[in-house]
Amino acid sequence: MTLESRFHEIALSPSSEGLFMMLQRVALMLTLVCVSSVVGSAEEQPTLDTEKSKISFVGAKPDGKHDGGFKKFTADVKLNVEDPSKGSLKIEIDATSLWSDDDKLTNHLKNPDFFDVRKHPKITFESTKIAHDPKKDTVNIVGNLTMLGKTVEVTIPSMPKLTEEMLVLAANFDIDRTKWGMTYGKGKINDKVAIQTLLVFKR
Repeated sequence: MTLESRFHEIALSPSSEGLFMMLQRVALMLTLVCVSSVVGSAEEQPTLDTEKSKISFVGAKPDGKHDGGFKKFTADVKLNVEDPSKGSLKIEIDATSLWSDDDKLTNHLKNPDFFDVRKHPKITFESTKIAHDPKKDTVNIVGNLTMLGKTVEVTIPSMPKLTEEMLVLAANFDIDRTKWGMTYGKGKINDKVAIQTLLVFKR
């Protein structure tokens, strides 16, 4: 029996007590619907715009530098507008999609001296904490970065931008490649690698 038919049945009954109880139930149901609506709007799972998003890096040495990045990756974000700390971010990078500004270097970066993409075809990041830094007006995304079979905690100082249509997470930060065992060329190639990410999500 639908709510509407039940309402009519009790409303036509001579029992005023039954009508009163029915109205109470209707009011309760409307309240629950309103609460569910608010909660649902607070939590979102926007979709990654792969055409506008990018993950790149800059490897440097005393006599120069090289640009590179990854062509294929996925990212899942959970957005909580009312409480950003309840959000989360997961990224999975296809290491075999690595590119650089030099074909010979690209092949070298894919071999065991660096990313060893045959043995470790995936690079992942999963957030464990999201906190706002009021001093720098950034959102620090703390999480585990797994690469070359090793997991290291990193902090990504992101500069988020939220509109009615999209969520943009932009971040520029450094990682120490040696923490994941990438020690080739140590002393000749800088340990720190500059990472640049631009993740655009459709709401």
